[in-house]
Amino acid sequence: MRITKAHAYGNDFLYVDAQAVAGEDRGALARHLCERHTGIGADGLVLFTPTAAGARMALVNADGSYAEVSGNGVRGLAAVVARDRDLAPSPGAAPDLVIDTDAGPKVLTLLERQGNRFRFRAAMGQPEDVRRLDLEVAGEQVEAIALRVGNPQCVVLGALDPARLARLGQALQRHPAFPEGVNVELAAVEALDRVRILIWERGVGPTQSSGTGSCASAVAAAAFGGAARAADVIAPGGTQRVEWLDAGLILTGWAEVVLEGWWTA
Repeated sequence: MRITKAHAYGNDFLYVDAQAVAGEDRGALARHLCERHTGIGADGLVLFTPTAAGARMALVNADGSYAEVSGNGVRGLAAVVARDRDLAPSPGAAPDLVIDTDAGPKVLTLLERQGNRFRFRAAMGQPEDVRRLDLEVAGEQVEAIALRVGNPQCVVLGALDPARLARLGQALQRHPAFPEGVNVELAAVEALDRVRILIWERGVGPTQSSGTGSCASAVAAAAFGGAARAADVIAPGGTQRVEWLDAGLILTGWAEVVLEGWWTA
C-alpha cells in the first residue's frame, strides 16, 4: 500500500488512496498506521480520491475515531496533490485546488512553493454556533467559548498551562455539552494581532498545531478577548495567519510532503 506523509507545523498525517483500502476497517487501519512506535506515526489518516479540481478526503483520527475535517490535514492533502501535479504559483494566476471534506469543500490558493513545501491560503468557511459557556470540568468552573469550524471546538481564554490543558482536554471529551467530543484550545491574547495557543485534539491528544483550532482560537479571541479579526496564531509547531472576513475564515500557512513509501506490515 502506497503511503505519503505530510505535516503542517508538526501536525502530521498519512495519505492513502481510498481505493487501496476499500472494504478495510478504517479505524483499525488508522490505529495501526498512526502508532508512533510500531507504525509510521501520525496524528491522523486521510483517505483520498483524486478529482479534477483537487481531491475528496475522509479523515480518521489516530485513535480510529471519525473527524469531519482538519485544516492542516486539508492543506497537507493539497500539498500532496500540488506535488503530484507539479503545480507552482505564477504571477497573477495562483492555482486553486478544491478539497472536498465532510465539512464541505475547501478552496486553497497556492501562494508559494519551495520543493515539496507549499504555502496555501485556504477558505475555511464561516464559524458557526459561537457561544459562551460556563462549564464544570475536572473539578473546576471554566468559562469557555464553544463553536464549530467544520468540527466542534472549545476555546478557553487565559494563561497557557500544559497540565491544565491535559486535564481539561481529557475531561471535555466526556462532557455532556460535547456529545461528539471536542477539540480544545487554551488561548492567550498577547497583542491585538497575536494569539498564542495550546491544543488538545479530539482523538489524538496534544498536537503541535491545528488549522481548525487556530481558526477557532482566532474567532474566540476576536469575539471575546479583544483581539483583531486578523491575527497570527502561534502554536508550539509554528505560526499560522487567520483572517475572519465577512465571507468567512481564511487560513494561511505551510504544508510539507516528507515521506513516500510502501506499507508492508
